[in-house]
Amino acid sequence: MKKQLLCTSAIALGVAAAPASAQDWNLDWGGFFQQHIAYTDVSTGTAFAAGTDFDGIQMFTNAEIIFTPNITLDNGMTFGINVQMEALNSGGGTDGIDEAYMSISSDTFGRIDAGFENSAGYKMMVGAPQVGSMAINSPSASAFIPFDPGHSAGFRQAGVSSYTEVAGNNDVARITYYTPSFSGFTAGISYAPQANFGPLGNAANNAPVNRNIGVTDIFDLGVNYSQSFGTTDITLAARWGTGDAQAVGVSDPETWGVGFQVGFSGFTFGASYAENNNDVTIGDEEGYSVGVAYDAPGPWTFGLEAYFGEADTPGAPALTDDYEYYKLAANRDLGPGVSWTSYLLVGETTDASAGTDVDGTAIGTAINLSF
Repeated sequence: MKKQLLCTSAIALGVAAAPASAQDWNLDWGGFFQQHIAYTDVSTGTAFAAGTDFDGIQMFTNAEIIFTPNITLDNGMTFGINVQMEALNSGGGTDGIDEAYMSISSDTFGRIDAGFENSAGYKMMVGAPQVGSMAINSPSASAFIPFDPGHSAGFRQAGVSSYTEVAGNNDVARITYYTPSFSGFTAGISYAPQANFGPLGNAANNAPVNRNIGVTDIFDLGVNYSQSFGTTDITLAARWGTGDAQAVGVSDPETWGVGFQVGFSGFTFGASYAENNNDVTIGDEEGYSVGVAYDAPGPWTFGLEAYFGEADTPGAPALTDDYEYYKLAANRDLGPGVSWTSYLLVGETTDASAGTDVDGTAIGTAINLSF
């Protein structure tokens, strides 16, 4: 399937490419800019929405500048960095830097990433194929259809996405090792001293770690298998992670997930399932994605995708908040690094404890630039 831009700050350009000659720094940089415009029709029954009107034309921008300088030594080892700066200072903290990490890699050694980045399990996961730059296996759709404010699902947790992290941590200080690919099989393991709490997270030093608070010593494992058999392409993925909860009487958080994609004759089918097992005071979450994409002859790709998530109400596991979103999309390649996306979103979130919900429809379009 044609390369599509993903609506997530995890997009990276990598550091694996070697410069033309050894011991010369390759001062690479690039990025992406996605500009969305949509017309929305939103229905709410929540107290926060009294007197509000979310119907009409809305706009959403997702953009980053990504710096990836690297150097390859005579021994074949490549050293580089990846620093991602948010074009809009919404996901990068006070300094606008979203992710920042160093990589050390070679074809035979594999790769080490050290710094502020997502885990191996998160980055190796796959799910329903996404067409275009608007994501529903993600909270991104809330840019047009607001979530019910009492909805319990957490960021980087299965109630809204199968791309999960332990306790919903995001871009924390972490070290990860990825093996080389063996006949399409790759494994990864990550360790993070602490999950992000309050102002911690993204690219912000938070050492020394106090191991008497929060969630500490987070381990993640991920495996991915990608191979072609004749005209059929198969990708399989699985991940698991856990950490130590320091609060007395609070159970240790875990996450796990599985996913696949199968492609043939221009079609790609995919699905994923994930869980976050949290303490009852936070609430467990689960969700799954399913979808199909068709890479038509010429510049067009079409896709139909759905995500269904559930999140237990904190302290009341018998009450479950729902997340249900559907997306029909078409994407046209206009030229190198330029594409045009059109899509229809239909979604709903609920708050079981209050008996409220927010549902809506959005018809949108976007121009996507990748450079």
